[in-house]
Order: sequence, then structure tokens, then C-alpha cells
Amino acid sequence: MTRRISLTQYLIEQQRQHGHIPQELRLLIEVVARACKRIAISVNKGALGDVLGTAGSENVQGEVQKKLDIIANEVLIEANEWGGHLAAMASEEMEGIYLVPNRFPQGEYLLMFDPLDGSSNIDVNVSIGTIFSVLKKPEGSKGISEDDFLQPGSAQAAAGYCVYGPQTTLVLTVGDGVAMFTLDREQGSFVLTQEDVKIPEDTKEFAINMSNMRHWDAPVKRYIDECLAGVEGPRGKNFNMRWIASMVADVHRILTRGGVFMYPWDKREPNKAGKLRLMYEANPMAFLVEQAGGAATNARERILDLKPSQLHERVSVVLGSKNEVERVTRYHLEQGR
Repeated sequence: MTRRISLTQYLIEQQRQHGHIPQELRLLIEVVARACKRIAISVNKGALGDVLGTAGSENVQGEVQKKLDIIANEVLIEANEWGGHLAAMASEEMEGIYLVPNRFPQGEYLLMFDPLDGSSNIDVNVSIGTIFSVLKKPEGSKGISEDDFLQPGSAQAAAGYCVYGPQTTLVLTVGDGVAMFTLDREQGSFVLTQEDVKIPEDTKEFAINMSNMRHWDAPVKRYIDECLAGVEGPRGKNFNMRWIASMVADVHRILTRGGVFMYPWDKREPNKAGKLRLMYEANPMAFLVEQAGGAATNARERILDLKPSQLHERVSVVLGSKNEVERVTRYHLEQGR
């Protein structure tokens, strides 16, 4: 029988054999994983747990909050504030940073998260997920402020997501490849089910919200038109389109079988660089995708090289199979010239 490796054992072996994971970071990842298990329970209960529908409030982005948005945010804060591994947290659902209370020891890491990505899918029982990113507190920092979080994505110590679908799957990188873990509900633990995840460099599948076509910039239209032209067009092959409207589910599909995900700038809000959040969504997903051999840009620059200027900064996102991402990026750069 194949030896089953738990998340804890995997992290300890990475720590012992490769030195990739300091003990404090290992414990932090385990706490985040336990919080995701609690969130999964609430998601799975659905209407039975009275967690569907809106909460009658808005987050800092001006978006209507779902009940599960608030539940997931509280679960992640309560699980992580007391362990001594964190100095502060930041969430898509909170306007400012959350300092670890003085009654608890303060650690060296900063945690950012989108507590429940794909909220619009909650009530229709489509896959949603939690995205997280871990940074090291800057050296010499006397007190924690929002500026301490404004580090480029390349500085991430770890990143991952948990997708709540037919299975609950945790996907993780600590900068040495990507590993997937599936929640064994009987045992109550995440078990390693795939190591060294790789995204194919080429693909015949793209993910984009086609209803926004009339608002796109010319390079995006050019790329999608070429895909839609199929085998008779300039690409010489047929493409499939997939769009779940949950970034964590779309990215999980790409990590599993390849593809390109696009959420580009469009003309509806021309003063905003994009829709997705750099710190809570784009950076952790870009880290995972690059560690799996893919690429991630804002259609012009590598996402992980971007220096954030504010906590809730938005960005355009093109990520997935390397050759397709490079093509979309090249089309934008050609337009710029």
C-alpha cells in the first residue's frame, strides 16, 4: 500500500532534509490548514448551517459580504492570532491590518488572505476557496505598520490556497515546487496526493469572462479572436473556454491540466489597473503558478516584481501555461511600442 504522508509529516521532512521551512513557518502553515478545515465544515453545511445569503454589509472594496465571507475571516483570525508566529494579518475583508493582540506573543511573519474567494458561487454550490500569502516581517522594523506588508510578491515565504469542491484540496508552495494535499475527512488530516506539480507550457484552453468582451483592450481582443478562430485561424488549433468565476477554482484547473487565466484591465473602470487584488490574490497565485513552471504577468510585467503601493491595490492578471502568457504579454508590449 502506498505510504500516506500527512501535511505535518511533509512539512517536517522539508524542514529536516532541505531546510526550506523554519519551524515557525511550518507551524504557521499548519494553523492555516486547520483553519481551512473549519471553513470547509461551514461551507459543506450550506443551508443546514444557515450560512448562505448575504450578511447585509459591505467590505472595504464596496462589495456585498456573504455570511460565509465574515465567518471565514473570523476563523482565520482566531486560529492564527495566538500562536506566536505572526506579527500581523491583513485580509481582503478588512480595511486595515490586524495586529496580533498584546496578550499574545508576536512572531516574525505577516499573513495575508482572501478568506473566501468566489463568494458569488456560494449559494449555487460551485467551488470556492481560501487564498493565503506569507511574508517575513522586515528586519529592523520597530513596530508593525501597513508599509511592512507592501513587499513585492517575490518576497513571499509561502503561499497557497484551499479549494472547497467535491474534495477539499490544499495547494502549497514554500518556494521549492508545488504540492497538493487532499483532506481525508475520516482521519481529519490533509494527505499528500501530488508532488512537484507542473503546468504544461502549451495549452488549448483559456479562462476569461466573455461577457466583458466589448470592454477589453485591443491586445486582449486580438488574443481571444485568434483562439476563437480555431484550426482555420492563425493559431492552427481549436481552443476550449472555461470560466468558473472563482479564481481559486480556475487556477486549480490550470495547475491540474494547464490553461491560461485572464482577468484584464477593461474600459469600465479605466483608472483602476484591474479587478483582482495584488496582495491577496495575484501574488500568491503567481507564486504558485511560477513554482509549477508557468508564468504570471499583469499583461506587461511579471506580477511578482510589482512593488505594492497600498494594501488593497488592484492589478490585471494573466497566468498559466508559459507560452500562452508570454504571447498575451507580447501583444500588450507591441501595442505599447
